[in-house]
Amino acid sequence: MNNIHPSAVIGKRVQLGEENSVGPGCVIEDGAVLGSRNRLWMNVYVGPGTTLGDENQIHMGAVIGHAPQDLAFTDEPSFTKIGHRNTIREYVTIHRGTKPGSTTVLGDDNFLMANAHVAHNCRLGSKVVFANLATLAGHCVVEDGAFLSGFVVLHQFVRVGRLAMLSGLSAANKDVPPYMLCGGRPAVVQGINVVGLRRAGVSAPVRQEVKQAYKLLYRSGLNVPNALEAIEGACQSDEAKHLVAFVRASERGICAGISQDAEDAEAGESILPRKLHPQPEEAR
Repeated sequence: MNNIHPSAVIGKRVQLGEENSVGPGCVIEDGAVLGSRNRLWMNVYVGPGTTLGDENQIHMGAVIGHAPQDLAFTDEPSFTKIGHRNTIREYVTIHRGTKPGSTTVLGDDNFLMANAHVAHNCRLGSKVVFANLATLAGHCVVEDGAFLSGFVVLHQFVRVGRLAMLSGLSAANKDVPPYMLCGGRPAVVQGINVVGLRRAGVSAPVRQEVKQAYKLLYRSGLNVPNALEAIEGACQSDEAKHLVAFVRASERGICAGISQDAEDAEAGESILPRKLHPQPEEAR
């Protein structure tokens, strides 16, 4: 049995599974579909064309599946698809697709902190973390296990690779390759996300391959096509293969690497440290 507060507004043709909790002031628009054991706290809005899986936690004031902030939107039917076990905190906004029939997609086990924004036609994988006020423009892709820190912003069509991490206040206008640490304005790759790789259970030999791939891509002096060929020749892990495939598929290009003169090149705009000291080797 579902527990629906008397002040909640449930539209026509809404489908509800079992054991959902819908709090006071919530609005679920016509045609929305909810699975089972979801909890909607007070004043949550679920727009038309939205599908929620099971065991999602949607906190106060969140807006799921509302009309996109896009002047090209013609009010034709479009969709939002949310998977299972996602935590969507206070005042998060997730907008449905712009073009008729298009979809904004979130996978499973994601954690979106307060005031994060996912624009129209974005695609999030699973186990993604957005800290407070992380913001995606339209058509962005964020792969599994990526971490966007507070106030990070992505330009439209930017992709963030698997297990990549962006530091707070960063702005990325190019793709962030998988497994990388990235930060600044504009964001640059600063190393590999060793902690994220360990937490994801990636073995030490594979971490070493990722580190080797990073050096070939960002520290060898090779251009990108030649660096990718070198990575293919030197690294055999699935992670290295995914990195190569991600970079080859990039349409916007990938973020540049950090350099000793990055501070001067970005004078007045960079939020990188004032001094760039060599970092010790990460323990394997």
